[in-house]
Amino acid sequence: MNEGEWESKLIEEIAISESSSMALNKLELKPKGYPVYGADSIVGYIDDFQQDQKYISIVKDGSGVGRLNLCQSHSSILGTLVCIKSKNEKQFHLDWIYYLLNTVDFSVYVKGAGIPHIYYSDFKLQKVSVPKPKEQQKIASCLSSLDEVIAAHSQKLELLKDHKKGLMQNLFPQEGEKVPKYRFKEFEKDGEWKQKRLGDLIEVKGRIGYRGYTTNDIVSKGEGAISMSPSNIDENWHLNFEKATYITWEKYFESPEIMLEDGFTVLVKTGSSYGKAAFIKNLPEKTTINPQLVVFKPTKINSYFLYLLVTNTSIQKQINETVVGGAIPTLSQDSISKFEIYIPKLTEQEKIANCISTLNELIVSQTQKIEQLKLHKKGLMQGLFPKIEE
Repeated sequence: MNEGEWESKLIEEIAISESSSMALNKLELKPKGYPVYGADSIVGYIDDFQQDQKYISIVKDGSGVGRLNLCQSHSSILGTLVCIKSKNEKQFHLDWIYYLLNTVDFSVYVKGAGIPHIYYSDFKLQKVSVPKPKEQQKIASCLSSLDEVIAAHSQKLELLKDHKKGLMQNLFPQEGEKVPKYRFKEFEKDGEWKQKRLGDLIEVKGRIGYRGYTTNDIVSKGEGAISMSPSNIDENWHLNFEKATYITWEKYFESPEIMLEDGFTVLVKTGSSYGKAAFIKNLPEKTTINPQLVVFKPTKINSYFLYLLVTNTSIQKQINETVVGGAIPTLSQDSISKFEIYIPKLTEQEKIANCISTLNELIVSQTQKIEQLKLHKKGLMQGLFPKIEE
């Protein structure tokens, strides 16, 4: 396509804005009707709508300031968002404007210390490059097709997570019960699960106070071992070492009892993310833990079944009931050892563990697939749009 150079314009030359005064606390939301958009997505439905055509919303107030959404027709937005429309749909395709705005760094226009906000009057003077309508349409079609693929894979991921949640509820006894709702056929006549203390089945180890480390013990990658922290456990409770802290080999070998191995479970015992846990598998390098974590070493229990127990409702409830401290919540190793759990015999533990771990691998694989698609989209965006002028 030989369409020549893109034309330089201001955002106000291609788009117009409309505000909303709709407040969430004054709406009578319903399960069906016309959608109302908030910062993340649809917050509910009402009997009427503000906009009869498709449009773009931008969060103008609050923590999600600058977030964009392509909103469907016959819908409304809350007052914390601003509506963006094409000034002339024949010249400037709305879908293309949406992808264009995704290349704008709105953070440079954010104001306010307490509640951050952005004004259309500020970013409307941002210079952008605009191709001919046919090229706009081609770019928008390419990226929207990719978005549809990402959305389909995201939906599949949510279904896998829902399936796992249902399995966990059915394969483990619920509160006040000693047998699960569902058992594999070979274990149906095995009777009730046995009540045990967690400390009778595992060793709980943490970093001993006098073996702590200071900033002087922190080194660069390749000069020591990873000291795992809560930030190395992502929102899905999987390990992530893209960013890691390294400590000297001397400090690593000083505490052999907290050196991590495949099959261990780590638990956050201190701080705002207490209770978060991860199963240790395929560590990228030699790894230990920082003082915010404890490691569970299975002795009389299947290793992955132990991880499932720690992440399940029963132990998570005991964690919330046991944690002490105000500003910095903390769990003691002694209290963790006293947690009461119900377990079946080892062969049933292994069956449950294999079932859920297979499903978890699918979830991890699907998550990685989505991340790869998003990276591909990011690369496409960089290639399809010229760099925004300052």
